[in-house]
Amino acid sequence: MSQSDVRQVDVTLVGGGMSGAVLALSLAALRKPDGSPLSILLLEASAPDIHASAPAHPGFDARAIALAAGTCEALERRGLWHLFAPYCAPITHIHVSDRGHCGQTRLSAAEYGLPALGQVIELAAVGHALQQAMAACKQIRVVCPARVGDIQPREEAVRLTLESGEQVETRLLVAADGGNSFVRQHFKLAVTRHDFEQSAIIATVKTAEDPAGRAFERFTEQGPLALLPMQEGLSSLVWSVARHEVDELMGLDEAAFLARLQAAFGWRLGRFERTGQRHVYPLVLTACDYPLAQRTVLVGNAAHALHPIAGQGFNLGMRDLDLLTDAIASALAAGEDIGSFTVLNGYWQQRKVDQAQTVWLTSSLAQLFSNGHDPLVAGRNLALSLMGRLPCLKAPLASRTLGFVADVCGKR
Repeated sequence: MSQSDVRQVDVTLVGGGMSGAVLALSLAALRKPDGSPLSILLLEASAPDIHASAPAHPGFDARAIALAAGTCEALERRGLWHLFAPYCAPITHIHVSDRGHCGQTRLSAAEYGLPALGQVIELAAVGHALQQAMAACKQIRVVCPARVGDIQPREEAVRLTLESGEQVETRLLVAADGGNSFVRQHFKLAVTRHDFEQSAIIATVKTAEDPAGRAFERFTEQGPLALLPMQEGLSSLVWSVARHEVDELMGLDEAAFLARLQAAFGWRLGRFERTGQRHVYPLVLTACDYPLAQRTVLVGNAAHALHPIAGQGFNLGMRDLDLLTDAIASALAAGEDIGSFTVLNGYWQQRKVDQAQTVWLTSSLAQLFSNGHDPLVAGRNLALSLMGRLPCLKAPLASRTLGFVADVCGKR
């Protein structure tokens, strides 16, 4: 194959889920010094379900996720919020409690002068909107299904050989291909793994009382239980339970499952009346210790797949995407090579502290609040009680919940 047969692009993204799509659209707004846009290639292995009423990438599944206020602000800054807004429900209050104990704390948007602490969005709905936006963007070429067969990093570019035989040379390779990232495995990048021995049961539920903007994080004997407010008076359930209990809970009929859920959550929203289809996701921490290789950077779940406690997964990822976009924009303005070690390492130096702290926080909370040892129970309830009374102790929790951490706050 001659050099002329190799496609030349500026940026190639492997993975077309939320992180890949948001980054592709963010980068599409950038310009080179001569005013021309970046050429962007997005490779996605999984074909959308063409039989669905709104075909979407499989990564945009049944889950709903909480977008922190900082994430919403970043999406607005990138010109993408209009794609999310129609499908969002605001979070105005968060109630954190420990089942069977008195410890609890509350956060409200009014405390922080915000209209909302965040927004809850259904992945399937926003996935369709993001795909339509990419299809309408001339500088983004989406190839799906497409799998990378080989990666050859070179001094001036990374050469990709697809399983179809097509070859691509890219100045920058971005891996957004999930927790089992092919790109990460190819470069043999070290990861920290921890199996929480839990699985998350995900479902949409209907309660007698409209959540009306109220989100709940409830720590139970089985594991953390979150309810996120959705549109039309519904809530999204994320219930982390010990893995050996999953089959029993999933095997229950609707009435029996709702009874178990009621016992764990309580009556803050009245009776649980209905549940939609239940889905199960094993919970395993995967955090890449150094998410860079030659002309390559990992983002999203390829870089860090977290426990869902405190809803930090995509919010941490959005801070990565936001800072990476800024790093590339600065490199373009300075006439620098966007895939160089200097540019990518500069990005990582800005991000590594936040990533390490967020991984530590979510993992520590998951283990602390899934432990029935009496001294730990007493300690965590004291902490929740004090946070409820002393705003200064609540500030670290609020900063993570809102998504306004140090390297992003400077933009506000």
